[in-house]
Amino acid sequence: MIPPRKRRVALLGSTGSIGTTTLNVARAMPDRIEIVALAAGNNIEKLAAQARETGVRHVAIHDASQEAALRALLPDGVKIHTGPDGLIEVASLAEADIVLVSIVGTAGLFPALAAINAGKDLAIASKEILVMAGEVITRAAEEKGVQLLPVDSEHNAIFQCLNGQHARNTEVSRLILTASGGPFRQLPANELAKVTPEQALCHPTWNMGPKITIDSATLFNKGLEMIEARWLFGIGMDRIDVVVHPQSIIHSMVEFVDGSVLAQLSRTDMGFPIQYALTWPDRIKGALAPLDFPSLAKLEFEAPRTDDFPALDLARKAGLTGGTLPAVYNAANEVAVDAFRAGKIPFPGIWQCVASVMQNHEVLASSSLDAVVTADQWARHAAKKFCEAMG
Repeated sequence: MIPPRKRRVALLGSTGSIGTTTLNVARAMPDRIEIVALAAGNNIEKLAAQARETGVRHVAIHDASQEAALRALLPDGVKIHTGPDGLIEVASLAEADIVLVSIVGTAGLFPALAAINAGKDLAIASKEILVMAGEVITRAAEEKGVQLLPVDSEHNAIFQCLNGQHARNTEVSRLILTASGGPFRQLPANELAKVTPEQALCHPTWNMGPKITIDSATLFNKGLEMIEARWLFGIGMDRIDVVVHPQSIIHSMVEFVDGSVLAQLSRTDMGFPIQYALTWPDRIKGALAPLDFPSLAKLEFEAPRTDDFPALDLARKAGLTGGTLPAVYNAANEVAVDAFRAGKIPFPGIWQCVASVMQNHEVLASSSLDAVVTADQWARHAAKKFCEAMG
């Protein structure tokens, strides 16, 4: 009897919501998933506890100044990697065969590329990686013959509906990403300027980190997902649509040229896409509960309010234009979200900032990482100036 295949996982972003859920999934199926390395930002207590539980021999901490304090909390023999280089080192470890990147923002880009160049499969939970450098990442993965596995529930749903195949297949008509609509789905447009950070951090269906929660409220999260889908599935932006589905039970759909639609459904638990990404192409029984269909009162759908929530139109413009504009879209949004959370700009100021920075950017080809990084830095500076002027 052939023993089950075990995936050895380097988990980048272990103390966040995705990282914590990944460890829950691994805990439920130790014969299929082994955590061999952990990386976090600055939460040394939680990182050390995770390291003790999993028995990893490698950990990385972004804040190098905490190395000594972390050392005092770890068992003997655990190697500590620090700073941006530490993330790259952990992503390239010989002990791992798959790297799951769940680092918020752009910090996961270079570790992701390092993992690919080291021949590791890449499970992507940080959508910014493909938004910024989709051409670079997908080309590198193809050259190295490694698999890009989506962890976002929407892209994982499409991946399942396509059975792991590319959407450039002529049978595919379009990809349909579902959006909860966020907490302000029905809020009148003239009330959006009064939204507080505390209100924006109350998501109606998902429990996520603060950045992605704000992005869900503005629909920038869905805009980023549109651009990510373009690279993951090799399909034009004109064939990627969004529909609001408040219950978040259908995670996304694929429409085929004959009018048939395949949808992936599950409870609102990130354990489902994480488990599938880490055990693909197998389906394994874990600890996750299936849907109880009689308890689903109804499934609703509506068009997004693009006039009031322009993030989707801005994303389509960025994706259709290509080059460095998607990186600018992402970077400006990150700066604007930070400014909103700090009380420096109003809620609609997030869209206004991104639109202004995109309008003033001179688009370049994004076939090189240098062009992407330069555009990212330019956009952050421009967005910071915009927010300071608005404040």
